[in-house]
Amino acid sequence: MLERIASMVWGPGLLVLLLGTGLWLSLRSRFFQLRGWKTILRETFGSLRRGSGDLKEGTPALTQFQTFSAALAAAMGTGNVIGVATALCIGGPGAIFWMWISAFLGMMLTYTENVLAMRYARELPDGTRVGGPMAYLRYGLGSRMLAALYAVFCIAASLGMGNMTQSSAISALAEEAFSIPPLAVGIAVAVLLGCILLRGVRGVGSVIQWLMPLLSAVYMLSALAVIVRHGDALPQAFQFIFRGAFGLDAVGGGISGALLREAVRTGLRHGIFSNEAGLGSSALVHAGGSSRDASLQGMWSMVEVALDTLVCCTLTALAVLTSGAMEQAQDAGSIITATFSGIFGGVSPQIMAIITALFAFCTLIGWCCCGEQAVGYLWGTRGLQPYRILFCLAAGAGAVVSLGAVWAVSDIANGLMAIPNLLGLLLLSGKEKLHCAEKKKVSNGFVEIPECES
Repeated sequence: MLERIASMVWGPGLLVLLLGTGLWLSLRSRFFQLRGWKTILRETFGSLRRGSGDLKEGTPALTQFQTFSAALAAAMGTGNVIGVATALCIGGPGAIFWMWISAFLGMMLTYTENVLAMRYARELPDGTRVGGPMAYLRYGLGSRMLAALYAVFCIAASLGMGNMTQSSAISALAEEAFSIPPLAVGIAVAVLLGCILLRGVRGVGSVIQWLMPLLSAVYMLSALAVIVRHGDALPQAFQFIFRGAFGLDAVGGGISGALLREAVRTGLRHGIFSNEAGLGSSALVHAGGSSRDASLQGMWSMVEVALDTLVCCTLTALAVLTSGAMEQAQDAGSIITATFSGIFGGVSPQIMAIITALFAFCTLIGWCCCGEQAVGYLWGTRGLQPYRILFCLAAGAGAVVSLGAVWAVSDIANGLMAIPNLLGLLLLSGKEKLHCAEKKKVSNGFVEIPECES
């Protein structure tokens, strides 16, 4: 029953709503994600040399780079490795093209989420800051009910998709590659996670700011090495992607409706699962950062989507296609192992297990940041420490329990997060001028960021 409900929630209607909203926002901004790429790069990575925001001194918050790393961790995980191989198995190479489309439109979804979240953010009397989608649902739309529902769905998703399913993946990888019992993995994950999370913002920031960039760099360089090693197969790989994207049969040259339908459905859904654009998770993480510049947070979120899907997922797909791993193995895990066997040799299963498990662990940390924002909105600061303890216990349990029902509930919670969030984006984007220059405080006064070009 849960699986049927999940299929209904993530049916064609929600996919059309997600992508349609992304297309509408892209048209309104005159495709800012395409024409404004110079501005985006300058104001994101260039901003790291400037101050960290205008928070009161001593206020706990993630720095801009820590916020970026945490948001990237929440989105980038096992879906960028195993998930891409699964998409290739189900939808064929053409699914990758539709993942690109979902990321291109998703960049404007995350931009708008972050801009609206920053503009409608409020600080409650107890010091709790209301940010993320809860801010614009409550203070923008004026709906306490939608904001509360979103927070509840977010907490459910953080304990399911962002927690138990990730620790289950770590457990399965450890048992397969190193024969470590699931119970031992569960205890280790819960204890290590507790050592990080129970220290609060400082613990999360100090770990995520070095682990996520280093891990991403190691993995993407490894994938690039595979592509370079099989460079002669790269043109054919792109041919497979573009032909499959439009249902062109590689053998007969005709158009296959079934191939087209499966490529579109698989690519769009896996793309959304990969970058989480439209779910509001990016705005939740950025709400805990030190910067209060709305447009800057929006542009950082665009970079995160691009790195997650357009760069990392593409490198995985090209590595798989050029290496010929799909002809050597059947399931997604074996395909990834075969892909990297050319550069890692006989220890490829162990190395890829470590990399994928670390990705999953980073996702745990990132999603805890999302869940904390929702808990803070519902119960204030007094709910944060109990939530962190529950999060660690759930991670330990996820390593040893059967996850059939957990996966289904997580799918439902993720989909239900998107519905109120997209409603807020559609209704408020017509009222707000989202894509104009904003002012930013610097040492010599106020200067305008040329976010939009005339």
